[in-house]
Amino acid sequence: ATVLWLIASATVSIVLIFCTVVMVWVYLHVRRQEMRNRRYNFGGSNNAENHRESRRIRKILFLYTLSLYFSYGSFLVAVFIIGGTISESIATTLIPLLGFWNMLVYFLPNCLKYQRDHPGTWLVTAYFQVLRPAPCAWSPSGMCAGQKEELEDAPEMNFAKFNTTNEQPATTPVDPATQNN
Repeated sequence: ATVLWLIASATVSIVLIFCTVVMVWVYLHVRRQEMRNRRYNFGGSNNAENHRESRRIRKILFLYTLSLYFSYGSFLVAVFIIGGTISESIATTLIPLLGFWNMLVYFLPNCLKYQRDHPGTWLVTAYFQVLRPAPCAWSPSGMCAGQKEELEDAPEMNFAKFNTTNEQPATTPVDPATQNN
């Protein structure tokens, strides 16, 4: 059993190192591309604005790597320091949480946008607002009652009505007063 834990730990260590190297490589690639594109910037743009994309990429990559280390790094700590059944409990608890941490990182830009649009909102509240489904999403059609009526009344939105039958759609009446002779 100890040999299996050592093999698992070595595999996880290799994966963590590989993912860290790839994340750093991606960030450096984006940064180099920004530096190459800097010569095409025309007056008025400052240096901080030129590196906005690399800063955004760096933050996202750091958070994804941090979630990976939190989930699998804690597994390594548990195996080498604690050992035994406690490490199994920690591994079976934290490793599946990697998906949860990645979800939080994935929705972070939407939550930050929500915070900008609603000043004074806490980040936890912004996550709740972004992740909860709209009240109308629970209806069978997926639309609110008022929205459904508006869509039915809009002729340009009734593609399926005309495309699913073999009949030709009725022509709209022409107003003789507006018709040019």
